[in-house]
Amino acid sequence: MTTTGDDRARDGKGAARKKTTKRKAFAETAENASGHVQGRRATLRDVAERSGVSVATVSRVLTGNYPVSVTTRNRVMRAVRQLDYVVNAQARALQVGTTSTVAFVLEDITGPSFAQAAAGVEEEAALHGRICVVCATHGDQDRQMAVIDTMRAQGAEAVILIGGTHDSEQTRQRLSGYARGLSASGSRLVLCGRPPLEEDLPISVVDYDNENGAFAATAHLLSQGHRRILFLAGVDGQSTSEERRAGYRRALASFGVEHDPDLEVASDFSREAGTASMRRALDMRLDFTAVFAVTDMTATGVLRELRAHNLRVPQDVSVVGYDDISVATDLGLTTVHVPYRELGRAAVRNVLTLNHHTRGEASHQVLGTHLVIRESTAPPR
Repeated sequence: MTTTGDDRARDGKGAARKKTTKRKAFAETAENASGHVQGRRATLRDVAERSGVSVATVSRVLTGNYPVSVTTRNRVMRAVRQLDYVVNAQARALQVGTTSTVAFVLEDITGPSFAQAAAGVEEEAALHGRICVVCATHGDQDRQMAVIDTMRAQGAEAVILIGGTHDSEQTRQRLSGYARGLSASGSRLVLCGRPPLEEDLPISVVDYDNENGAFAATAHLLSQGHRRILFLAGVDGQSTSEERRAGYRRALASFGVEHDPDLEVASDFSREAGTASMRRALDMRLDFTAVFAVTDMTATGVLRELRAHNLRVPQDVSVVGYDDISVATDLGLTTVHVPYRELGRAAVRNVLTLNHHTRGEASHQVLGTHLVIRESTAPPR
């Protein structure tokens, strides 16, 4: 039997169609495959084979440290989702302590403002394929040091410390040691919501405009006609308290109101402290028409104690807080909004955008605050 050129052409087209059909069938099988490969967990090589790129390219896409085309990135991330690889990679990171970990260290894990910051850290870390480890120190400096040493030993990419601190030589030396030690191991210290250190260190600071927020809160009360404003001032010497105190005093001066030291009553950031400080001010029969509480949690204690003394808000006493936690909306509390969630996200982004040129340098980012006016303030009677 003689085969013509047309027959060979038809046979070639048929073979090509069969190959195409097989490729489509394989692609559909791969498309519908579960997150495991032949009964085992997916590997980086599996992702590379599924997406049709090299292992190195997959690594670049996942770490985000090298530019790749949008098409390539989409193919890799599609394979990652199909194979459930990200979850497996994160589990391995927890087991072996790779550099995909970001540690968020705070004093009290139950505080609503820092919980928002923790949420921001976790969201941004997950977006970039990092694990967020949250550690509470309960104010114990030895525990804080132990946590940082552990994170350094495990190769954490960053250690984020949040919250105010006492500005002392001992504190500065301790933080300087943390910064240098972490930098030497390829990690980074990030100070979140606290002022920068004076010396030039390999450290990142992500702060917010604390003093101007307090200025805006006090100026709001002054513009309504209040001249006797009680300030529940927080902890003496603590950076957050001192910056808010500075804003309070600057607003008084700008309105030509003489500062009365008796109207600054010691407190801390808790509801219980707000209650106790308000009770003390009332027992002392201090003359005031408004209260500026150092935090919203402090303000909740103030509101409770005022109600206990049959004083109405804002008819008898106006009240302002600071932080804008969720309960402030429910209470109708005028307060200063701090972007805590964005503060956490910015702390992570700051580290991930560093390169070998900037890793040894200091950086400082300041986020804005703004006043949120609600029903707890009114002109004095």
